[in-house]
Amino acid sequence: MKSNSVTENQIKRIKVKIAKIKKALAADKKHWGGFYHDGGGLRYLQPNLYIQIQDFTGALRYFNWFEKNFPEDMGTPLFIFEYALTLFKTNRIEKAEEKILELNELNQYLVDYYLDKNSITNIESNSDWQIESLMKYFEYKKDDLVMIDFTDWLTEYQNKN
Repeated sequence: MKSNSVTENQIKRIKVKIAKIKKALAADKKHWGGFYHDGGGLRYLQPNLYIQIQDFTGALRYFNWFEKNFPEDMGTPLFIFEYALTLFKTNRIEKAEEKILELNELNQYLVDYYLDKNSITNIESNSDWQIESLMKYFEYKKDDLVMIDFTDWLTEYQNKN
């Protein structure tokens, strides 16, 4: 994430972005006769926005909506990471553990990258890991104030598994 504290004006702007995405997704559903197409991937953007303003309850509501409306969509590794973070922050630890397992199956490097960016050295050539893409879009930092409890939990969880 970009910083540990967000101003009231930033929160307002982020809430406007969330509302615009919701409106665009509703228009998409209407356009496609009651079904979502979302070829642009708007459905993946909201969790990060909720997390930026530390609205984990809003993020959880969004993930529940996502599962209902996109039941066959696994999401991206980043999306699953955000889902696990949200579950942890809303005290759904067992479900957070399930999402971390799902994430590790989808991308075996992301959690290690989050916990220690220097740990990623030997990436299999047939891996789906795209380090440049991750470095560009993965903005979560283990030392951010809002992430410390999650980082501690995730480190402990990874060490015991």
